Amino acid sequence: MNKHPTDSRRRALLRGAGAASLALGGAGISLPAMAEEKPSDPWQQAQAIAARFKQPLVFRKQDFVITAHGARPCKVTKVNGFIGHHEPGMVSTPAAGAHDCYPAIAAAIAACARAGGGRVVIPAGAWLCKGPIVLRSNVHVHLKSGAHVFFSNDPDDFAKYGEVDCGPNGKLTLSRWQSNDCLNYSPLVYAHKQNNIALTGEDWTSILDGQGGVPLNGGDCWWDWKNKRTGARELVSQVAVNPANPPSILTVAPNLTPAQVKLIEGDSNRWRNDESYLPSLSEAGLPVGKRVFGRGHYLRPCMVEFIGCDKVLLKGYQVNQAPFWLHHPVACRDLEIRKVHMDSMGPNSDGFDPEACDTVLVEDCTFNTGDDCIAIKAGKNLDTQFGPTQNVLIQKCIMNSGHGGVTLGSEMSGGIQHVYAQDVEFRNVNWATSPLSTAIRMKTNMNRGGFLKHFYVRNVTIPNGVQTTPQYYNPLPGSPIAPKSVSSSAGAVITIDCDYAPTADNVRTRPPVVSNVHISNVKVGNVKTKAGSFSCFQAIMLLGPVAFDYNGDDPSKIVPITDVTITDCDFGTPANAGSPWFAYNVKSAKLTNVTIAGKVYNTTVTA
Repeated sequence: MNKHPTDSRRRALLRGAGAASLALGGAGISLPAMAEEKPSDPWQQAQAIAARFKQPLVFRKQDFVITAHGARPCKVTKVNGFIGHHEPGMVSTPAAGAHDCYPAIAAAIAACARAGGGRVVIPAGAWLCKGPIVLRSNVHVHLKSGAHVFFSNDPDDFAKYGEVDCGPNGKLTLSRWQSNDCLNYSPLVYAHKQNNIALTGEDWTSILDGQGGVPLNGGDCWWDWKNKRTGARELVSQVAVNPANPPSILTVAPNLTPAQVKLIEGDSNRWRNDESYLPSLSEAGLPVGKRVFGRGHYLRPCMVEFIGCDKVLLKGYQVNQAPFWLHHPVACRDLEIRKVHMDSMGPNSDGFDPEACDTVLVEDCTFNTGDDCIAIKAGKNLDTQFGPTQNVLIQKCIMNSGHGGVTLGSEMSGGIQHVYAQDVEFRNVNWATSPLSTAIRMKTNMNRGGFLKHFYVRNVTIPNGVQTTPQYYNPLPGSPIAPKSVSSSAGAVITIDCDYAPTADNVRTRPPVVSNVHISNVKVGNVKTKAGSFSCFQAIMLLGPVAFDYNGDDPSKIVPITDVTITDCDFGTPANAGSPWFAYNVKSAKLTNVTIAGKVYNTTVTA
């Protein structure tokens, strides 16, 4: 397996260098200064992003076929598993005794890199890979038509090949889990600080399969670690208190003050759940070298995660049954994902989550996902060393199922700016059984904070609407917003939620700032439900920062949502016809030629 380029970075990691000073933070990109002014023609800037990708990546013309390095195809069988997190069914998996192709794939990539680059070819057939595919500079990994790579469903296989030996936790990989840095199970496809890399397929029969819903030896599967499936073992999950995590944060951060301990731990033991313990380590200022997970912990790895890479192409394949997020590029520049089909209905199955990236093109992709189709991220807690995500163009994509269609957040502490989405169809084909929760979604809170500005959307069709029933958010006890009064989690076509899941975070000291959001030409259709013909529950949901939630020292930083325009849109007929929109702590949201339930609105919403 490829070793990371410098031993000095590894030594710094093990010595406990701070997160911001790690080589992870020097991932080879230099983010440009943030553009504060609204561009005179934002769509001209969007086309400039597309123009960056007209020149294709170039690789040496030499093929390295994995069969020449010992790979052998396997037979495939069907077993009882899960085709969705809550949906049992028959799933495909390699038959018993299948040959492990990990060594052959790793050898082919190594040979390709030694030769100066080229193409590593995975031929047609079923292939079991009991370890990660790790890309290297100038290497193009290509799946032929009919190639189906089954990654192992044994978590231990992704704690064997990392560069950092963490003893009983395994040999782990520098990774980022829900926007916090850590040492963890390796992503199934991984690259770190590599340049000019590609992962492609010939068509959607070129499949990367994470086997997220395939039980291991008749027991649990990856998806059980989310602990929502009936019958899954309660203590074996990311949301249960893990005895491996210390009873006090002072055990790992002895210099914290009593006030800091109280803020991080809160009033319950919940901070010791793995999914809460990692952000607690960030809040406590622990270096990444001391954030050790892997064996004995339950943070599922991403399917494809590239960190600090330049000039990246993802094209022409299909992803099935990812353990966690499907694609998670972090601190990458000049990344193109095109004609990729994402089909994974597991928990947290976000399709594409670019984080702290600069210049990204998403084009001609389809999404059938168990969580957000696209979710743009930018760090969480104190892990903001990479800066914002910016200069992202999304176009000509189809969203079939998911929570949010185009989502910004919720992990966005480093900020998000200059994002463009056009010519997108939120098809919502499963509207009767698993509807799209919301189409255009921005979400943050007093913990994630950050800024969101210069977000432009145009030419969107939503033929089957979004969820027509409410899904209310749970405010903090004593909040001025009553429980079950705001449907922020689902039901609106456009959602700006600055109080997303406030009960999930103990530290709430970073107020978000949302401004310059401009949406036009959105057309929403109705569907026939038992209650009537509706397009959504509510057309627009604008929930600004809730000052009550803040537990920091400078409440003057709390500002309303500003400069939102919604123009030339038809939202169909909301089920909540009496309240076509909701607004709280909004300074200016201008509606121009906006049709809701047949009525045209030209007004400015302030609340």
